[in-house]
Parts: sequence; C-alpha cells; structure tokens
Amino acid sequence: MDNTVVSCKDLHLEWDGHPVIKGMSADFQRGEFVYLLGKTGSGKSSFLKSLYADLTVKSGKLKVLDFDLTKIKISQIPKLRRKLGIVFQDFQLLTDRNIKQNLMFVLDCTGWKDKKKKEERIRWALEQVGLSGKEDKFPYELSGGEQQRVCIARAIINDPEIILADEPTGNLDPETSSEIYKLLKGLSEKGKTVLFATHDALIYQKNPSRMLVFENGSVSEQSPAAKLY
Repeated sequence: MDNTVVSCKDLHLEWDGHPVIKGMSADFQRGEFVYLLGKTGSGKSSFLKSLYADLTVKSGKLKVLDFDLTKIKISQIPKLRRKLGIVFQDFQLLTDRNIKQNLMFVLDCTGWKDKKKKEERIRWALEQVGLSGKEDKFPYELSGGEQQRVCIARAIINDPEIILADEPTGNLDPETSSEIYKLLKGLSEKGKTVLFATHDALIYQKNPSRMLVFENGSVSEQSPAAKLY
C-alpha cells in the first residue's frame, strides 16, 4: 500500500515573477510530522501555498493525494482543500463572530446541512484542542494560544488527511508554542500528515523530527541532529 500523500519532483515555483523554489524533490508519507525550516522569504510559505493551489506550479511535478497540481481545474480546488487543514500564523479568525460561529462558517462553506451534526462536530473539534465550553467566546476574549487552538480546531473540523501549519507558533511565547507543537504532533500520531513550517529553533531542537531546509531557492533534507543557521 502506497502511503505517499504528497509527492513533488523537480518542482519550480515563482512568486510575483521571481523564482522562490528551484527544483525541489520530496515525498511525504501518511502520519509523518515534517519540519519545513528556513528564514523568512526562503520559500516555505510558497511551497505550502502550492499544496492548496494558491500558487501555480511553474514546472515540475506536484501531486497531493489524488490531485495533480500541474493540471488541476478551478472546479477541483474546493475538493482538494476539503482534504487539507490549514493553520496560519496570524490566526485569520472572523473577529465579529464567536468561536462557534467561526467554526460553523467552515462547515457551511463545505456543504454541511444538518444543524445537529454541525453542532456535534463543533463540540468534537473544540474538545480535541482543549477548548470545550469556549463556544460563545469571541477571538478578542481569548489568549494568543487559545486563538491558535481555535485555528487548529478549524483545520481539523472536516477530518483532513494533511495539516499545513505555516509558522503556527510565530506569534506565541515559548511555553504556548510548545503546547501548540504537542497538539500538532498528536495529530500526526493519529495518522494525519503534518507539515510544520517554522524558524523557531527551540521547537525543532527540543523535538527532533524529519527536516527539510529551504535556502536560496534550494530545498535539502537535513539530519534532525543538524545545527542550522
């Protein structure tokens, strides 16, 4: 059985007409936890954007699950994104809606109809991230760590196969960052593939795992014990 969920070969990406990734080749397996490391502007976010079809492949091959990203049609993109969970650094929560309404918005946009099932799913997602009972809180009433937990609840609510975390600890203190790491690591242990883009050295040095390093357009695999930068 092939457990590969993302495969790229000689992948080239451009951002605003400038090359950001030149010839990346890598495969990612079901249940893997992989760090994407590199300084700001090194191409980590561009790679993640390409996985959810927000950045067009310039050349090479890129396959995510059963989707060929070099040939994907606009009509297929919503189907692709329903199989992915995305966690952003800046949360991107709807500030005029409470937590329940933020999660309900995702379910409404992805075709859920039954009100009871939607409410059950929201309770389940919040329970997974340790936020049971916070449904009526607004984002501004939560700490940064709690807001990021809501983002993870939003990312997992449709039971995606892959979690794309783009600097998820970038705005958090070390203790809270460690909690978010543990939450995402736990998802990989349950069979989700987690791609964790970061330049937070404390995280990857304390919690070694497979590492891909992005630098000057190239992407290389490094030993978890390697000292970077």
